[in-house]
Amino acid sequence: MITCKDFLSELNEFLDDECSAKVRQELEQHLSECPNCWVICDTTKKTINIYRGTEHYVVPPEVHERLITALRNKASKLRHS
Repeated sequence: MITCKDFLSELNEFLDDECSAKVRQELEQHLSECPNCWVICDTTKKTINIYRGTEHYVVPPEVHERLITALRNKASKLRHS
């Protein structure tokens, strides 16, 4: 019997259609019985589809540098706290 934890650990392979037929059948059975995992799976599929349909956005160099600086400052503060 597949648990929610099992399902989540197999989600990537399930969505990429890289799991065995037996595992796929077990995961699909779990999805039909577990509304929480169904929502997670459905939302993840929709997110992937939306992402695939978007164009790549190039971050301007000055924005990239400001972001890197801010992340380094934050990481430094966390290390020293």
